[in-house]
Amino acid sequence: MTSNSWNAVRAAFLASATALAAPAAAAAETAAAQDQGALRVCASSVEAPYSMKDAKGFENKIAIAVAEAMGRKAEFVWFDKAAIYLVRDGLDKKLCDVVLGVDTGDERLLTTKPYFRTGYVYVTRPDEGDIGTNWQAIEKPQFTKFAVRFQTPAELMIKQAGKYEDTVSYQLSLVNFQDKRNKYTQVAADKLVSEVASGEADIAIAFASDVARYVKESSKPLNVTMIDDDFTLSDGTKVPLHYDQAMGVRKDDKELAAALDAAIKKAQPQIDQVLRDEGVPLLKQST
Repeated sequence: MTSNSWNAVRAAFLASATALAAPAAAAAETAAAQDQGALRVCASSVEAPYSMKDAKGFENKIAIAVAEAMGRKAEFVWFDKAAIYLVRDGLDKKLCDVVLGVDTGDERLLTTKPYFRTGYVYVTRPDEGDIGTNWQAIEKPQFTKFAVRFQTPAELMIKQAGKYEDTVSYQLSLVNFQDKRNKYTQVAADKLVSEVASGEADIAIAFASDVARYVKESSKPLNVTMIDDDFTLSDGTKVPLHYDQAMGVRKDDKELAAALDAAIKKAQPQIDQVLRDEGVPLLKQST
């Protein structure tokens, strides 16, 4: 998705991010490299629900299924930092060989064929009823407090609706008013859901795979509505809301990319089951 405007916005944000922790130990790198039977997966230990130290994140499960389809074993190279740093601090330094959950066509990487597609959703309480599927639904007067993640299309949506200034203090409260200027700060995915369930937020707008697990686990029933891919800024710039998700390797690692493509195809039934178990609403892949 290299041509879309949101990737450009996100790429600029990622380029400005600063390091949070030291890379994995050199000894671990050497040992992993010697094990040709291992698929070295760049993995965050703090990126729930995608990836967690106990390997119970759904991307961890997908990595294991794909590695098995290759006749290899998934070996997670753990980083105690957000997933946005995995390419720079892991893949580029050859501490690991594959990153999951990247947009198809990510300019930093050679990406595989997609293994799933999903999009941004509304999370609401049942008493809101059917709020519609277009992005303008948030312009309705009953929506005044929005739970969203920073630097995402969801944040752009509430700005475009003219409601950002009224909700900015609430947004910052979701991260305990931490300063976003000098370090990466992000709203926890489970927080988006719990704020709606508790009534603190009127609505959450999130990428479906960020929140599916927590909606499914919520003690209070919640509605999830896929938003139409029809969001355009006032200057006419199209901001995609639906994304193909792929794996990424170093640009010169064409052999591994091809092997991953074949393994994804072989493991697709298991991948789909992981996503169904997670509760992720799936869309037809575009590529």
